Amino acid sequence: MKTRDPRWVFKDRPSFALIAGLVLAGICALVSFSFDVLNGAPVQFFIALTLALAPVPLLLAAVLALDRMEPEPRSNLVFAFAWGAGIAVLVAGIVNSLNLQYITDTVGLSAATARNIAATFGAPVVEETMKGLVLLGLLRFRRAELDGPTDGIIYASMVGLGFAMTENVSYYIAAQDQFGVQGLAVTVVLRGILSPFAHPLFTSMMGVAVAYAARRSGSDRALIILAGWIAAMLLHGMWNGLASYGGFAGLVIAYLVLLMVLFVLIGVVLRDRRRIVALLQRYLPPYEPTRLVDAADIFMLSALSRRRQARQWAKAHGGKEGVRAMSDYQLAATELGLLHERAARHIVDDQTFHEEQRALLECMSAARARFPVPRQHARAAAHGTPPPGYAPGAPSPTTEGHWPV
Repeated sequence: MKTRDPRWVFKDRPSFALIAGLVLAGICALVSFSFDVLNGAPVQFFIALTLALAPVPLLLAAVLALDRMEPEPRSNLVFAFAWGAGIAVLVAGIVNSLNLQYITDTVGLSAATARNIAATFGAPVVEETMKGLVLLGLLRFRRAELDGPTDGIIYASMVGLGFAMTENVSYYIAAQDQFGVQGLAVTVVLRGILSPFAHPLFTSMMGVAVAYAARRSGSDRALIILAGWIAAMLLHGMWNGLASYGGFAGLVIAYLVLLMVLFVLIGVVLRDRRRIVALLQRYLPPYEPTRLVDAADIFMLSALSRRRQARQWAKAHGGKEGVRAMSDYQLAATELGLLHERAARHIVDDQTFHEEQRALLECMSAARARFPVPRQHARAAAHGTPPPGYAPGAPSPTTEGHWPV
């Protein structure tokens, strides 16, 4: 009887729904860009698009650097970014334009005053709602992927970066039209250099809330999500309001507030990382009789620096195949600890738990069989002590010096 590849448990295979969502997001992004082309000359559009795209790789790298302990499936990350860059920004742009037109026609205010009011009180509601929908979708359809606040921050940051990238194109075109090259340079500095993480920070309020809600059940989940949504809107509205009405002093205050929020979120990520390490130290030792994990392996898994050293060791002894095997082992072992927590919180049923548990153990076994272990490291691991320079150990190695299967 043919069995499926145990790596299915890593949940990184594109589904039809994902492909359809990406197509829809791409169409929305093209429609949004077509509006930008109509609002400015083609040359202005391509200049703005280039400037908006330039910092994206660096910003994505900064966000993904937080996601090293238990990396999220790439397909989910891509969809979150595409949602922000396409669907969320197009719908928000249309609704914001209608709100601005309504304020201008109904209240009779000047265009500048109407824009400031719409930016401060209308845009935060619309934009944080549209960005937050993808987080609610993850909670509804991919709840098991939300293992803690770090995951919520990662997904929120991805959708925020996508949204900001597309939105910046419109701002850069407007700056060229109104103020020329000098205005464009100022806008790029303010939006692309000094505040590239503004949208990710706003939406991270709801990302953290959704992640906490994923670990709970009952009516309090809705209250947690509502609190995160309100916090995202308030932070966004404060930023827009201070930028619109506060002048230079307002901008300084706004940047200081965002800086404090950034430090708080980094603290949340570090605390969550310690929580994951505690889960590994709690749930992995009972698997020692399987000969797939021992004290030295848990020691390696408990710090990012030792994980990196283990991958370097694996690359030195097994090349690309070795480092791939080590990465698989680390991810499977981490997912195993998190799977136990999901089961303890009744997020997964018994059948799902046993299916995923078996698949993860098979992944760990297959990974350990794919590269050799020097005898001195195996001996150190057998005594449960970290070997010199640390490389992962193997209890009861075979006479050939390979990790047991």
